[in-house]
Amino acid sequence: MSITNGNGNGHKPKPKNVLGTELKVCCLKPKTGFYRDGYCKTGADDRGSHTVCIVATDEFLAFSKSRGNDLSTPRPEYDFPGLKAGDKWCLVAARWQEAFDAGMAPEVVLEATHENALQFARLEDLRDYAAE
Repeated sequence: MSITNGNGNGHKPKPKNVLGTELKVCCLKPKTGFYRDGYCKTGADDRGSHTVCIVATDEFLAFSKSRGNDLSTPRPEYDFPGLKAGDKWCLVAARWQEAFDAGMAPEVVLEATHENALQFARLEDLRDYAAE
């Protein structure tokens, strides 16, 4: 008997968000996500778990840069325009938790935050930072 990774009708199950519903798109401009498809999906090759859909702020971008992750400087060689305040982005879950612990966490789009983010952050904390 073979084991399949599907939902019984020949299709893989759709990714879920932290609320247990279907994962929504985080952002298409700039195109985000580990797979650059706009979704904060993850997989075996995504070692950082880019699963938290954030709304960037100037304060968070400065914090992230101070921790060695410069998200504001454009990197054309990676087709990365650099983020500015108000941009949505799929952030590494551990980086969001680090920012939370430092009092610098950006808002989170819960519907676009992958359920695997819960391996790094508590749902209650994510809810406290939910974007309107």
